Amino acid sequence: MEPGRYSVVEETEGSSFVTNLAKDLGLGQRELSKRGARVISKGNKLHLKLDQETGDLLLNEKLDREELCGHTDPCVLRFQVLLENPLQFFQAELQVIDINDHSPVFVDRDMLLKISESSPPGTTFPLKNAQDVDVGRNNIETYIISPNSYFRVLTRKSSDGSRYPELVLDKALDREQEPELRLTLTAQDGGSPPRSGIAQINIEVVDINDNAPEFEQSLYRVKIPEDSPIGFLIVTVSATDADIGVNGEISYSLFQASEQICKTFEINSMTGEIRLKKQLDFERIQFYEVNIEARDSGSFSGKCTVLTQVLDVNDNAPEITMSAFTRHIPENSPEAMVAVLSVSDLDSEENGKINCTIQDDLPFLLKSSLENFYTLVTERPLDRESQAEYNITITVTDLGTPRLKTQHNITVTVSDVNDNAPAFSQTTYTLRVRENNSPALHIGSVSATDRDSGANAQVTYSLLPPADPQLPLASLVSINADNGQLFALRSLDYEALQAFEFGVRAADRGSPALSSQARVRVLVLDDNDNAPFVLYPPQNGSAPCTELVPRAAEAGYLVTKVVAVDGDSGQNAWLSYQLLKATEPGLFGVWAHNGEVRTARLLSERDAVKHRLVVLVRDNGEPPRSASVTLHVLLVDGFSQPYLPLPEVAAAEARADPLTVYLVVALASVSSLFLFSVLVFVAVRLCRRSRAASAGRCSGPEGHFPGHLVDVSGAGTLSQSYQYEVCLRGGSGTSEFKFLKPNVPNFQGHSPGPEIEENANFRNDFGFSIQ
Repeated sequence: MEPGRYSVVEETEGSSFVTNLAKDLGLGQRELSKRGARVISKGNKLHLKLDQETGDLLLNEKLDREELCGHTDPCVLRFQVLLENPLQFFQAELQVIDINDHSPVFVDRDMLLKISESSPPGTTFPLKNAQDVDVGRNNIETYIISPNSYFRVLTRKSSDGSRYPELVLDKALDREQEPELRLTLTAQDGGSPPRSGIAQINIEVVDINDNAPEFEQSLYRVKIPEDSPIGFLIVTVSATDADIGVNGEISYSLFQASEQICKTFEINSMTGEIRLKKQLDFERIQFYEVNIEARDSGSFSGKCTVLTQVLDVNDNAPEITMSAFTRHIPENSPEAMVAVLSVSDLDSEENGKINCTIQDDLPFLLKSSLENFYTLVTERPLDRESQAEYNITITVTDLGTPRLKTQHNITVTVSDVNDNAPAFSQTTYTLRVRENNSPALHIGSVSATDRDSGANAQVTYSLLPPADPQLPLASLVSINADNGQLFALRSLDYEALQAFEFGVRAADRGSPALSSQARVRVLVLDDNDNAPFVLYPPQNGSAPCTELVPRAAEAGYLVTKVVAVDGDSGQNAWLSYQLLKATEPGLFGVWAHNGEVRTARLLSERDAVKHRLVVLVRDNGEPPRSASVTLHVLLVDGFSQPYLPLPEVAAAEARADPLTVYLVVALASVSSLFLFSVLVFVAVRLCRRSRAASAGRCSGPEGHFPGHLVDVSGAGTLSQSYQYEVCLRGGSGTSEFKFLKPNVPNFQGHSPGPEIEENANFRNDFGFSIQ
C-alpha cells in the first residue's frame, strides 16, 4: 500500500491526528521506528510530524490556508515519507480545507457615482467589488443593495472566477426630484454561517451628458516576459466619446485595481499607455487582469479589460535540499549511503527541467529515486590510506537558455579500519656493540610504521622468544616498547659471545591487533682485553727447558720456536716477537712474525756455553698488550757429547806451565771429569724423564696447556685461523715436541704460507724433535 491524499481543516490545533501511516503503509507499529521513518517536504518546512512509536501522523502546528496557498484552490501540500533502512520513498498529499474565517472587505468603502439623468433604464454601472481571502463557497457569492426605487444590483462573474457587482438602472432618474441617492452595497459570502461586508454608494445625478466613452475593444490580450524592464510599454488602450467639447475629453485610469496591480502597472491618463511599474515574477503570478476606465469630463465612463500573461524566462537557478547526510564513511565498507537530496527549480517547462551530476573521478554514484530525489552512495569500498577525504561537488543544471546551475559542496571523510600491519624499515637489523660495555647501554633502535591512524597506528615493540633456548636473551637485551630502542642489560664479553640473534615484534593497538616481525643480529666487537699467552716454552714455574744447539750449526739454524696465542681477534690478536734480552747480543735472532729463534751467525769456540734469551710477545691492539718468555740455550759440540767442559777447568789447564804439572792435572782432571760426566749424564736423564712425565702427555688431563687443540686466530703474519696440536711425549730416554700441520678447510686457492708449510723436524741424540 501507499499513502494518498489526506485532508485537514485549517486552524486545526497542532498535534491533531491526521492518519496512521503504519496502517496505510501496511507496516507493523514498531517497524516504522526500526526502519528510521521520517517525513520530509519541500524546503524542509515540516507541517507534519510522525510518532514513530504509534505510527500516527500528526499536525506539527496550526495551519492557515490563506497564508499557505492564498487564492489557490484546492490547497494541497505535498510531502514524502522516507524509510532509511532499507531506503524507500512514498509520495503523499495533505489538503488544507478552507473554513469561513474571513469576511468580505471593500477596498473603497465610499463610492461616488455620477449618473446622467438622461440614462435610460437598464443602464449598468460597474461598481468596485469586495475581496474575500477565503475560497470556494466561503468566497463572495452575491451582492445586495439597500431597497430603493431606481436601482438594483447584479452579481457578475469575472474570468478568474471572482464576483463583482453591477448597478442596474430600473427607472429613469430625475435630478429635479432626487438629485442624489445614498445606497448601501452588501457583499455576502456563501459560508455557513455567511459573512458580509458593506460599502456606501453615493450617486449624483448629472445633467445631459448622454454619451459615455467607448473603447475600441473591450478585451486586450498581451504577453510580456517576466524579465521586462521597469517602464516597459505593455499596451496602449484607446476610447472615444461621441460628445464634443468638455464632455468629450477622456481620461484613463486603473479601475477596481488591487494593491498588487497598482504596484505593478501604471497608465498614462492622457494617452492610455500602460507601462510596467514593478519587476514581474512568473513564479509568483502568471496572469494579471487589469481593468481600465475611460472617463469623460462629465459623469460617463467606459471600461475595458487587459489580460496580461507573464512569460517565463530562465531566471531561477535550481535548488538543492539535503534530507540526510553521513559525513564519516568507514573504509572497506561495501556500498554505503552518503546523502539523500532533493532538487527543484521554480521555472517551468524546459527552464524547470534539471540534471544532477557529481565529478567523474570520484568513487561515488548519484542514483535517482523518486521525482527529483537522489541518493549519493559509494561505488566501491574506500581505502583511507589511499585517500582519507573526498570533496564532492553536486552540480544541478536546468535545461533553460541560458542554462543556470547550482553547486553544493560536501566533504566526506573516510574513517580508519585496522587493515594495515606495522611495517619495519628493515627486515634485518645489524647492530654492533663493543665488549665490556656499560650496562643499560643504548645499542640501537628498530622502527616500524603503520599506515593506519589513531590507535590503529600506535606501535608497541616486544622481544620474541629466541630460537636457541640456551640463549639467555632476557638477561642480554631489552627493548623500549614505545620507541623500539634496544639496550644491553649487562656487559658483554667477545671471547664468550661474539654474536647473537633475536626477533622483534611490532604490534598496533587496533582491534584485532596486527603485527609484523624483524630479525636483529648483534655483533660484539672485540676489545684488546687479553694479553698474549705463551704456549711454548711452558710457563708453569717448573725447571726451565734447555735448548741444545750444536756448535757446528750454520747461521740461521732453527733453535726453537716461541708459540703464543691471544684470546682477542683481528688486529688485537696479531702477534709480533722481539728479542728483548740476550746473554750475547748478536748471536741469536727472533723472527718477528712467527717467533722462530735462529742463530744469527756461525758459532765459535769462544762463545759461552750457556745463554739466556728473553723474548717479548706483543699484540697489535690499542693500547698493545704483551708477555715475555725466557729461553735457556746450551751450546754443545755434538749431541753425543754428554756435557760440555766447564770454562773454569779449561782456563786452569791453560795456565799450567810445567809438563808434569800438566800431565798430573790432566790425568786427575780427565778422571774426575769422566766420573762427573757419568753422574751428570745419569742425573740429566733422570731429570728429563721425570720432567717429561710431569710436563703433561698429549692425552693426559694434567697437562700444562689449556686444551688438546690451540686456536690461533691470525697470530703473527698468518692470515687464517689455525689449530696446532702441541704435546710433550715422554718415553725411554726420548722427549719430543710436535707442531702438527694446521687444519685449514679452504685457503681459497692460496698456499698456507711458508711458515706453516715448513715442517721443522730435527731430532738430536737426546730424542728432542720438532715437527
